[in-house]
Amino acid sequence: MRIKIVHETEYNFNKEVFLEPHYLRFKPKSMPFLDLESHRLDISTVPSGISEQLDVEGNVVHFCWFDGMHKNINIKSEAVLKIKPFKPFNFLIYPMSCSTIPFEYPKQIRALLALYLESTKINGALLDYGRGILKTVESNTISFLSQLTIQIHQDFVLETRETGAPFHPDETYEGKTGSCRDLSWMQIQLLRNLGLAARFVSGYYYVDVEDPQYELHAWIEVFVPGAGWIGFDPSNGIATANMHIPVCSSVHYGNTMPVSGSVRGDAQAHLKTQLIIEVLP
Repeated sequence: MRIKIVHETEYNFNKEVFLEPHYLRFKPKSMPFLDLESHRLDISTVPSGISEQLDVEGNVVHFCWFDGMHKNINIKSEAVLKIKPFKPFNFLIYPMSCSTIPFEYPKQIRALLALYLESTKINGALLDYGRGILKTVESNTISFLSQLTIQIHQDFVLETRETGAPFHPDETYEGKTGSCRDLSWMQIQLLRNLGLAARFVSGYYYVDVEDPQYELHAWIEVFVPGAGWIGFDPSNGIATANMHIPVCSSVHYGNTMPVSGSVRGDAQAHLKTQLIIEVLP
């Protein structure tokens, strides 16, 4: 199957501003189950310069800089991808000691995963929530990750919140509601508190429904020796597969924003976004 993703982001300012250098994160990753056939980035305010590069975590970013004063910037990303069959659980956990939780990561990768293990302090109630699920699956690693994802989907109300940073995990847990990024950040911090390396993923999720309303999506990935980084989507209660199209993954959600940068001036900004995903013939 081939799909086209058109993601448009527009900032309008009530006064002219000077655009400081910006990082743009729109280009989907090539994965074993995804071939990126083409990607085009159109920017209405033509940059003085633009550089496609990899950030410190291996994500593709476009770094651009500008001249002059502006009241508007429109960024349009258009990607065409070929989606191939994928088996999300086609792996063998190794060493076998990592098949149950708690486990210790092998020495040769422990230091590399250190940042993905750094956790935010969370309340005992959220920790007990995770430990309770861990007990029901008899500490099996994959069963726990799957069941935790299903349970969050069942126990929490998914809401739409277009802007703002994820809530603190305790706030999400206590309110039993949150956006995809709130649920993902809560799950990440719970897993890290249980000794599992986890990271935040931002991208697109294609669903075959009659009238889809697409928006940027967030989910998580957990590093399991022998399996690598494997994805789970608490918003939908599923392991991620070939319909989850990652753009950016990071130890912190702030490093996955589609547009990051600042402006010089005291203008107010209005943000508009549009996301279209369609199947190609």
